[in-house]
Amino acid sequence: MNSSDLAVVSTFPSTADALIAKGILDEVGIKSMIRADNAGGMYPAISAAELLVRTEDVQKAIESLNRRHHRSK
Repeated sequence: MNSSDLAVVSTFPSTADALIAKGILDEVGIKSMIRADNAGGMYPAISAAELLVRTEDVQKAIESLNRRHHRSK
């Protein structure tokens, strides 16, 4: 994925939370990646993590994450 073709779908408080959301997108066939500045994994609680997808997948990704979130309530 070219970084200019990516958009942030959501920001999470931790990389672990972002990994869960990435798994949801993987299940529906949406390629994604996580961007986090946590000192190479040494300090996972330092900052938030962003979940990025291709710009053409943004709407489908949001719908997929929302659908899963509403089912879990």
